[in-house]
Amino acid sequence: MKPLLTYYPLAHGVTAFSTTRYGGVSQGSYGELNINPYCGDEPHAVAANRRLLADELGVDERRIVLPHQVHGIDCRMVSPELFSLPEATRHNMLNNVDSLMTACRDTCIGVSTADCIPILLYDPEHHAAAAVHAGWRGTVKGVVRKAVDEMHSCYGSAPQHLKVVIGPGISLANFEVGQEVYDEFVQHGFNMEHISRRFDKWHIDLPRCNSRQLERAGVLPENITLTGICTYDRVADYFSARRLGADSGRIYTGIILR
Repeated sequence: MKPLLTYYPLAHGVTAFSTTRYGGVSQGSYGELNINPYCGDEPHAVAANRRLLADELGVDERRIVLPHQVHGIDCRMVSPELFSLPEATRHNMLNNVDSLMTACRDTCIGVSTADCIPILLYDPEHHAAAAVHAGWRGTVKGVVRKAVDEMHSCYGSAPQHLKVVIGPGISLANFEVGQEVYDEFVQHGFNMEHISRRFDKWHIDLPRCNSRQLERAGVLPENITLTGICTYDRVADYFSARRLGADSGRIYTGIILR
């Protein structure tokens, strides 16, 4: 059994990818390839899928790092010391975290999504990377801008040198929201003419919201790759909570520095 991944040609010496639903052992709405332990899947299936993914990526499975996300903006640095800590301490350090960054080689950092927007950032000057989970709440709060700032503070990363992939997530066509969500974006200063459309209800373009935030943070437009993969439309290939329900698997979008 071999996990089927979507790879992104981000840079030499970097492996960037998203998992698909294929090549694991999970069943039902978690089938097949889910490594997220927080969404209700069987623990034995999650563990088996982690081993399969580690083998595919050529990394130690203990070096696959996944935070417990809460739709916030906290960013955690993954350093070599993390792996020498007791398991309970590591778990606590990765709790309530929505983005990770690292300069460690052969360590996979990533985030889990199932309609939210996963974003990978790479700094070729300092060989450092970040993985960001941007749902609508995180997007409103500026989670990707926070990650850019944290990379600058910790590694000296210049925004104009960052390479970015915006991975599989729900598209404007399928991200229907209530008036209260629309109003949240208005209150936080988003240009709604550029990021929303009105059908029967409001629809918001989360990938575009985040790409515009990245540009305002100093990332060059030509360095931002949008995959254009809509998880809602392609639920057979990628997990979509709006199609499958909250009790379903999650895509893992990760990056490894070699």
